[in-house]
Amino acid sequence: MKKHGPSFSERQQASSEAKKKLLDRAKARAEDPNAAARAEARARAAAEREAAAAEKRERQRAEKAKRAEERARKEAERRAAAEAEKQRKAEEAAAAEQARIELEAAQKAKRDARYAARKARKGR
Repeated sequence: MKKHGPSFSERQQASSEAKKKLLDRAKARAEDPNAAARAEARARAAAEREAAAAEKRERQRAEKAKRAEERARKEAERRAAAEAEKQRKAEEAAAAEQARIELEAAQKAKRDARYAARKARKGR
């Protein structure tokens, strides 16, 4: 009969040895005098990352508020310019209407003068 790999007892022993090595490494880490310093350094680094992330969020919020304020300012300027243009066009239309009325009045006066001169020539 051919042997196809390690036997059950060999696999069991290898597993037991691997578990023992893991346990020994965990004990060595726990007894390491630098472990607390490393844990503290990790905690400090995590706190610094969180502070940097909070600062970045605050910066982004401020930038977003600034952009919104700029958009509102530009919109107000656009509306003011549109209102000024509307006012200018209304004034131009009123001036044109006044000029038309004055022209019609001048034409009527001229026509009335011609009519009166014609009547005067006929002697009426």
